[in-house]
Amino acid sequence: MSQVTDQRRTVIIGPPPTPNGDLHVGHIAGPYMAADVHARYLRATGQPVLYTTGTDDSQTYVVSSAAKLGTTPEALADQSWHDIRRTLELMGVSVDGFAPFDDGYRAMALDFLTRLHEAGRFRLRTVRLPYVEATGEFLMEGLVSGGCPVCLAVSRGGLCEGCGHPNNFTELTDPRSTVDPAAEVTYREAEILVLPLEEYREQLTAFHEAKQSTWRPHIVQLMRELLARPLPDFPITYPTGWGIPAPFPETPGQVINAWAEGMPASMYCTAVAQRAHGENPARDDELWLAEHDIRLVYFLGFDNAYFWGLTHLALLLAHDGRYVVPDAIVCNEFYELENEKFSTSKGHVVWTRDLVREVPRDLARFHLALTAPEHARTNFSRAALEKITGERLVEPWNRLGERLGKAVAELGLQGQELPVSEAANARRAAMAERFAAGYRLTGYSLSRTADLIPLHIERLLGRAEELAAGPLAADQESRQASAAALGDLFAEVRTLLAAASPILIDLAERARVEGGFDGTFALAPAERTTTPFTVPPLAVAAADS
Repeated sequence: MSQVTDQRRTVIIGPPPTPNGDLHVGHIAGPYMAADVHARYLRATGQPVLYTTGTDDSQTYVVSSAAKLGTTPEALADQSWHDIRRTLELMGVSVDGFAPFDDGYRAMALDFLTRLHEAGRFRLRTVRLPYVEATGEFLMEGLVSGGCPVCLAVSRGGLCEGCGHPNNFTELTDPRSTVDPAAEVTYREAEILVLPLEEYREQLTAFHEAKQSTWRPHIVQLMRELLARPLPDFPITYPTGWGIPAPFPETPGQVINAWAEGMPASMYCTAVAQRAHGENPARDDELWLAEHDIRLVYFLGFDNAYFWGLTHLALLLAHDGRYVVPDAIVCNEFYELENEKFSTSKGHVVWTRDLVREVPRDLARFHLALTAPEHARTNFSRAALEKITGERLVEPWNRLGERLGKAVAELGLQGQELPVSEAANARRAAMAERFAAGYRLTGYSLSRTADLIPLHIERLLGRAEELAAGPLAADQESRQASAAALGDLFAEVRTLLAAASPILIDLAERARVEGGFDGTFALAPAERTTTPFTVPPLAVAAADS
C-alpha cells in the first residue's frame, strides 16, 4: 500500500444516541463500531481525523422512556450520558470527544437556527397534530405511534424505522400515545415553524445524483423514492414541553424539534473533540466552515437516513455555502439478536457492557465486524460468537504464535536480523492493499475486511507448520533456509497485525509492546530484514469473567 497523500482532515460523526438507556450490542454493531474502525484506519495511515458524537437529550423518546421507568427525563438523560460514554470506552470506540448536553450545546443550536430564522428560511404553518384530550398534550415523534402510511408497519411519529419514510402531523394511521396507549387521541391545530424542503429540491437532487455510484444501495433507493414525490415540510418547532425553548416570536412557548438540532449538535461535538486535543476553535462551528474543506463523513443506521440525508443537508444548504456538506454517508441496517429484533422492554437484549465483561473485546469486535449489518439485517448469537472466534481466530492465531516462538528458540534467533525476500514483500503489499480497500470509504466493508484476518492467519499458519515439519537446523544450509522462511513469516505477521489493528485493538497494543507493530498501517519501501518478536496470544475469556 502506498503512503497516503491526501491530508484533508476528516470529521466523522456518529449519530448522537438518545439518552434513554445504555447501548446494547445492536447499537454498537451499527454505526459506532464501523465509524471507530474507519477512524482508527485513518489514524494508522497518518491522516488527520476527528471522530465525535454526544447524546441527543432533546428527543421525546427520553420522555416516553422515563415515564415507563418511573423516573424523570432529566435524571434518565443524565444517567444515560454517563452509561453511554462508559460503554463506548469499554468497547474501544475511540471517539475524540463525547459532547455533553450543556449550555454550549444549546447556544450552538440556537445560533445555527436563529441565523436561518433571521434570513427568512423558515415558514409559519398551521398543522394538525395528534392531541391527548385528557392531558391537553400534543403528540409527536417518540410520544406517538401508529401505522406508517407508506409501508403500513407500526411506526413512531416523524419517521418509520422500517421503510425510512417520514410521517408528519396527521400521516400516521390510528395514532396513540406511547406514554398512555389507552388515552383518547384526537387532533388539534397548531402553528409551528417549518423548513420547506421543496424549496431545496434542485440542490438536494443534484447532491444525491452525484452520490449514487458510491453510497450503499438502500440509502440511494430511499433518496430516490423521497425525491420522486413532493418533499414534506420539516418541523423546526413543536408545541411540547421537552426540549430547548424556541426563541422565535411566532411560536411562543414552543421548543426546538430535536431533529433540527442535528447539524449544530454535530458542530458542537466537533468543537468538543478539538478542545480535547488541545485546539482552541474561535467558534463551535469553525471547522465546518466551507473554507476549511474538511471531509465530512456520517456513519448511521438506515432508520436515520431521511434526516441525515435530506433534512440535515437542507439545513446546511440553507446557510448559503457557509458550511461543508457530507462527502459520504455510510448507512447500516438492523442487527438482530437470535433472529429477533433487540427489545429492551421484552428483555430480549445483550448489553454491550455485559458482553465485554465476559468476552475479550477483541473477540467481540471481530465478531461484530464479521457479522456487521451492512446491506441487510444480520444476527448476533452468543453461540456463534464463541464458535467462530474460537475456531477461526483464537485457535489458529495462537498456534501460529507458538510455531513461530518455538522455531526462533530452536534456532537461537532471538534479537537477530532475519532476511525478508522480495516475494514476501510482494505478499505484504497485496495483503495491505486488500485490507485498505475494505477500510476506504469507496468500498467500506467491516465484514469483508474482518474476513481477511482468519484467511491470512490460516495461510501463515500453514507455512509455519510446513517449516516446523522440516529440518530446522540439521545443517548450515537448513538453518539458513529456516531463518529466511522465518524472516518472511515475521514480516508478513507484522503486516497482518498492522492491517488488523483497527479491529483487533488490544492485540495490536500488546504487539506494539513486543515490537511487532509500530502503530502505523502504511507500507514503506520493501524491507530487507526483520527481527523476531513474541507473538501475543489471544484469550478466550475476559480477564474479569
